[in-house]
Amino acid sequence: MARRTSYSRKAKPKKSIFRRGLRFIIFSFFVLLFVSIIYHYRDGLSYYLGFKSDKALEEDEVDKHLSDVRNIQVLEKHKGKVIGIDVSEFQGKIDWDEIELLEEKYPVQFVFIRATAGNNWVDSKFKKNWFGAKEHKIMRGAYHYYRPNENSIEQANLFIKTVKLQKGDLPPVLDIEKLPKNQPLDSLKKGLKRWLNKVENHYGVRPLIYSGERYYDDFLKEEFSDYLFWIANYNFYREKIDEDWLFWQFTEKASLPGIKHRVDVNIYNGDFEQLQFITVE
Repeated sequence: MARRTSYSRKAKPKKSIFRRGLRFIIFSFFVLLFVSIIYHYRDGLSYYLGFKSDKALEEDEVDKHLSDVRNIQVLEKHKGKVIGIDVSEFQGKIDWDEIELLEEKYPVQFVFIRATAGNNWVDSKFKKNWFGAKEHKIMRGAYHYYRPNENSIEQANLFIKTVKLQKGDLPPVLDIEKLPKNQPLDSLKKGLKRWLNKVENHYGVRPLIYSGERYYDDFLKEEFSDYLFWIANYNFYREKIDEDWLFWQFTEKASLPGIKHRVDVNIYNGDFEQLQFITVE
C-alpha cells in the first residue's frame, strides 16, 4: 500500500499592516518636517542662495550652511538692532581691515574681546584685538572668563591690570558658565559679587554678566536681577531676542571676512544711539 506523502505548505512571511502603516507615518512625518523647515526658512534660504549660488556646497559643510541660513533668518528679524561679534585667541589672527559686513549686508558695530581667564591667564590675542578694534572705530568691550574654583578678588585684579577702559568703551563683562567643584553654590554667588563689586568700584561703571540661558534662569536671574545680561542661546528655533536680555549671542557658527575660524554673533536689544548710552563716560 502506497504511503500518502503529506506536504506542509510553508507560510510566506506577510508584512504587518501595522508595521507598514507605522513606516508610512514616520516617513510622512520627516517629509513634512523637512518641507516645513524649508518653508520656515524660505527667506533666509532664498537670500543665502541668491549671493552664494556660485560657490560649491560640499557635503562636510552642510551644518555650516544650515547655520548660515538660520543666521540670516535671525538677522532679518532684528532690523534696526545693532549687530556685533565677540572674539578671543581661538579666532586666531584677525584682519581688522576686513571686519565690516556680516553676510555681505549687516554692519559689525561692536565687539566683545576676551581679556582674561581665572586668576592667571591673559588672552594671547587681547592686546592686538583691543587696539585693532579701536583703530578701526568698532565699539569695543572686554570680558573675563570666570573660574568658579579660583579666588574672585585675584581674578578681578588680573582683569583690572589687563584692561584699560576708555571713554566710549562698553562696560566690562563677567563671563560665568560653569558650576564650582567642592564648594556650595552660595560660595560661587559670593565670589561673583566680589568680582562685580571690585570691578565696578575700579571703573565706575556696572559690569554686564554673560551666561547661557539655562544657567541664567537657574542660578542668576533672581539674585543678580539688578545687573544687565548678555545671554547665549543657539537654539535653532529661537529667532527673537528676549525682552530681558541686553545682548543675545544667537550663534557660534558665523562666517566673517577677516576671521578664518567661525565666530560668535550678537544682537544688542536696541539701536546704536541706545548702545552709546551704556558706554563708559
